[in-house]
Amino acid sequence: MLRSLDIRDVLIIDRLSLELGAGLNVLTGETGAGKSILLDALGFVLGWRGRAELVRSGATQGEVTAVFDLPEGHAAEAVLAEAGIEADGELILRRVNSADGRKTAWVNDRRVSGEVLRALSDVLVELHGQHDDRGLLNPRGHRQLLDSFGALDLDAIRRAWAASRRARGDLATAEAALTAARAEEDFLRHAVAELDKLNPEPGEEATLDARRRAMQGAEKIRTDVARAFQMLGEDGAEATLRDAVRWLEGAADRANGALEAPLAALSRALVELSEAQAGVEHCLSGLDFNPAELEQLEERLFAIRALARKHNVLPDDLGGFANDLRVRLQALDHGEAGIGRLREAADQADAAYRAAATALTAARKKAAQRLDAAMAAELAPLKMERAVFVTEVAAGEPGPEGADAVTFTVATNPGAPAGALNRIASGGELSRFLLALKVCLTGNTPGLTMIFDEIDRGVGGATADAVGRRLKALSGDAQVLVVTHSPQVAALGAHHWRVEKRVEAGQTLSTVVPLSPAERVEEIARMLSGDTISNAARDAAKSLLSA
Repeated sequence: MLRSLDIRDVLIIDRLSLELGAGLNVLTGETGAGKSILLDALGFVLGWRGRAELVRSGATQGEVTAVFDLPEGHAAEAVLAEAGIEADGELILRRVNSADGRKTAWVNDRRVSGEVLRALSDVLVELHGQHDDRGLLNPRGHRQLLDSFGALDLDAIRRAWAASRRARGDLATAEAALTAARAEEDFLRHAVAELDKLNPEPGEEATLDARRRAMQGAEKIRTDVARAFQMLGEDGAEATLRDAVRWLEGAADRANGALEAPLAALSRALVELSEAQAGVEHCLSGLDFNPAELEQLEERLFAIRALARKHNVLPDDLGGFANDLRVRLQALDHGEAGIGRLREAADQADAAYRAAATALTAARKKAAQRLDAAMAAELAPLKMERAVFVTEVAAGEPGPEGADAVTFTVATNPGAPAGALNRIASGGELSRFLLALKVCLTGNTPGLTMIFDEIDRGVGGATADAVGRRLKALSGDAQVLVVTHSPQVAALGAHHWRVEKRVEAGQTLSTVVPLSPAERVEEIARMLSGDTISNAARDAAKSLLSA
């Protein structure tokens, strides 16, 4: 229950404290006196998105504080627990709007975000404003309202819809891939066959290139190396050195040791010459090649390079590229089987969605019957016992919230065709329909403060009295705050305030005055007769208050 509302420097309110009570709270006053500003201020402290500039002209900041009493087990406790705020039976909301537009909020002296305020407002206050009927009259929102009334759980249908969309998406992706693969089937088969035939290995191109260069170089130098080997052999340098050694050894005995060193050097030279011969011979053997082998090597090297250019990959990447093509070709060869499995999965997901949608449709139709019965019970005391309210549940476009189209229709007179609320009902009838609908949709929410902003517009006399009595009856289970221009409604309030406008120091200011029993007579008389209050109006006001 909203216990108090304190407003500082908001729009044309400089300082205002409003102490509210249980039951039916009534706010009256001249048009333009500032009644809507009170609702703007309350919406501000509850985090609602409203006017951008709320700070009173000349003030540095505007501030609104709302105090609520929370009964044990109130739904706000869960919101507070999630925000890490302790609930102790009293909830104090405070929000400040500085002149530069910055907004700061606190809950029980703990700073919070606007999201926390809005989450609390959902379980604390239900506002039915002057233009609130636009949402109720729009069929696009009727399904959500019915689901809320029936407390229907949409998690199952949403999961089924998501699963169906995923399955259909997977199928579409696979079918597109298969179609693309079929378009390049000839290319894939030819390319894979060509690559399989060549079967290039990583690093092979570099090895072949080095071998080719070596063979081409060998052809150029082999003649010189062979000639040098011949000059070093038995018919060349080796024979000459051995002849020299033989001659010197024959003369060494007569040289008194002078030839020992030369002979030793020649012996070493023969050893070195032998090693040189072996090295040259090894080189010469390595330079031996078959010209046909060079031709075959070049043919393979050029084939590898040509394939690499053809597919715009590096020669060493041809093997990996071939594997990729094989995978695509395999997907093509096995595509139909995969498509069949995906299609079966999509069909199963669709069937699961249809089953969930069918169950939801049945639940909605049952909820619609309960809502229609509840509306019939609400319309009777509002002097519309002959009107018929029907919630139509028809087939609609499938989606994440089912496949139903929900429309609220009414027939105001017996035998008259039913139609949409805004097309069938007159202004006064529409107000009563909306009051009944709002009561049905929110009447079962415990601990809720319900605010009605001129819900009685367009009605008067006995009908206005009926609206007021329904609001009074509703206030027995919930706190109700009504902004009204109807004297019949105002007279039924348990607490009555008048919104007034005054001018001080050249500034227009608004204030709220609690009315005593005598002042209530004067205010209701004014509402009956206008600025000039007659004794007859006072008598009529007293009659309304005593009824």
